[in-house]
Amino acid sequence: MILRNERAADIEAITEVTIAAFKNHPISHHTEQFIINALRAAGALTISLVAEIDGQVIGHIAFSPVTVSDGATGWYGLGPVSVLPDYQKQGIGKSLINEGLSLLKNMGGQGCALVGYPDYYKRFGFKNYPELIHEGIPQEFFFVLPFTEKIPKGIVVFHEGFKANG
Repeated sequence: MILRNERAADIEAITEVTIAAFKNHPISHHTEQFIINALRAAGALTISLVAEIDGQVIGHIAFSPVTVSDGATGWYGLGPVSVLPDYQKQGIGKSLINEGLSLLKNMGGQGCALVGYPDYYKRFGFKNYPELIHEGIPQEFFFVLPFTEKIPKGIVVFHEGFKANG
């Protein structure tokens, strides 16, 4: 498996992987592919990695800037992360997440936020911090991974591309 930055030729494959990955997801609104395209169009895909096996894109992860109401900078949102169903539960998503987080740290990122399942994301060090909230999302599904000792306080807002629905 190769992890690499997305290329223009990958865009259609990324869309297909994302649709397939979320097709039967119980809490998906099936807008993830639109979110990625909106982030790309806005120049807000800070990191966009693909996982490739034998020349086929089988996974993708996106990281984009978030804002924090206290003015903290250098924070990013993780998501969506997608792996083709036939390749799930083989560590591909884990590899994409770890590589993306490493890249964020290396570029001076201060931390990462996401909305997701507690059992999955806690293994990467993500935690709930009561001083950070994402409005409209139950706190038990909103996670943060600070890269430094400084944890901002306030409301985290993901890029407006996350509102894309078509």
